[in-house]
Amino acid sequence: MVKFKVPKIELTIPKVAVILIVAMLCAGCVETEGTEEKVLRVVFNEGPDTGGSLDPANSWTGWYVHQAGIYETLFYYDADMNLMPKLASGYKQLNDTDWEIQLRENVNFHDGTKMNADAVLFSLNRVLDPSNSRSSEYSFIKDVQKTGEYTIVIETNDTYAPLIASLVDPVMSIVSPGIVDADKQPVGTGPFKFVSFEPGASLEVEKNPDYWGGEVKADRILIQYNKDSTARTMLIKSGDVDIARDPLQSEYSALQSNPDINVTSRETLRTYFLYVNGGKAPFNDTRVRQALSYAINRQEIVDTALEGVSGIPAKGIFTNTMPWNANDQVESYEYNPEKALELFEEAGITKGTDGKLYYNGEPFTIEIQTYTKRAALQPSAEIITSQLEDIGITTTVTILDSAALTENAVSGNYDFSFAAWSTAPTGDPDYFLSSHYLSTGNYASNWLRYSNPQVDEWILEARTEPDEKKRAELYDKIQAQVQEDAAIMPVFYANEIYALSSDVEGFVMYPNEYTIITKDIGFA
Repeated sequence: MVKFKVPKIELTIPKVAVILIVAMLCAGCVETEGTEEKVLRVVFNEGPDTGGSLDPANSWTGWYVHQAGIYETLFYYDADMNLMPKLASGYKQLNDTDWEIQLRENVNFHDGTKMNADAVLFSLNRVLDPSNSRSSEYSFIKDVQKTGEYTIVIETNDTYAPLIASLVDPVMSIVSPGIVDADKQPVGTGPFKFVSFEPGASLEVEKNPDYWGGEVKADRILIQYNKDSTARTMLIKSGDVDIARDPLQSEYSALQSNPDINVTSRETLRTYFLYVNGGKAPFNDTRVRQALSYAINRQEIVDTALEGVSGIPAKGIFTNTMPWNANDQVESYEYNPEKALELFEEAGITKGTDGKLYYNGEPFTIEIQTYTKRAALQPSAEIITSQLEDIGITTTVTILDSAALTENAVSGNYDFSFAAWSTAPTGDPDYFLSSHYLSTGNYASNWLRYSNPQVDEWILEARTEPDEKKRAELYDKIQAQVQEDAAIMPVFYANEIYALSSDVEGFVMYPNEYTIITKDIGFA
């Protein structure tokens, strides 16, 4: 039995003005009927975008309500990426397919309902329901049964080693079975309770006085959502918020030198990478994909588009923060235009007298498609364009919304698609590798047109291997092989940056990006 020991849009000037006025009215601690209320004011770069829904089982909304401290999962990863219990107290594998999970006792939801096996079954089954858009991600689960008031058993279709890690994803948040409207009135077990929500603008939560995990430091959290990094930076510099996520990169040094502000930065689990359409010539030639990877100067991208602060050049698909990464073993595609030209020539792409590269007698052209949600994508794509132009490739950048980007990828109507993924949100490598490199995986088959029988064999073997050391050896092989195949081109790993007022304490950066507001955040 495994037991855990756990300690007891762009802004117009008028819009900016409104935000500042509201923030100033709410500044710091406020007097409420003779008592000082500790109000923490936060600005994030993005929030729930599922039509106003706050249901954690709805698409990726779970990330945002988890960030706000409303919901919790059975297990989680701490700041050092150690798997820990949250609403579970332990687990044991009964046989190849059955996993018993013991639940924490004496936990209540915000509505007073008891958190027990019935509540957990209610929550998990909401995700497993075929009508849920993400249910296919959990197709390895055959059944979930209650075996005691605080015990459940999850049965998988086949041996599936990452089962416990899969329960970390916020989509598997535990929801009160007494919930009336999960979209509008979220009810979880977290340190903060829901107060109000304005889609695209703000979310307010208040202290859960009966939180099972102990004292909650802040009385109230006011979260603003603002896509404009300049506006977020202005808000922290003026003292109108206490925490700003992803401030303007060019202001990094100024913020660091400000005695009233503390700046913290850490590598996350997010990789920015290029999908390559392996179903389209000449990108179906491994030599061409490798050549293109050698033609990209990752350090220049970090130094210019990221101003040297919000990322580091990527090697493999997993960031250095990911415990399962094999970055010390995989071949690095260091910037080497000479090597790129050699590989291009081997593949029949040659340089003309005009300095341009030609394929089948026509100029070799590449279109990079990307989307607007993450600010670093477009400037990075433009630098990649310049670098490919330097080697003789005619390159353009097309900005699309996410839906159009996906439609083009699935139809095969693209060359490169520049994206940003948290490649290990469950802390386990199977999540990303199965979807992107297993030949039957959604992105492998529908985006990359990638298939390698040896990689398939290793992925399927790793899923069923209970010994972590042997699993790690298999994942090392997989990472080395897919790096050589270059179906995906890692560009850089994201560094998360936060600027905090100097009187804020208890803030810890988690690499997963969805653990932000915790019970420990407060004022010195």
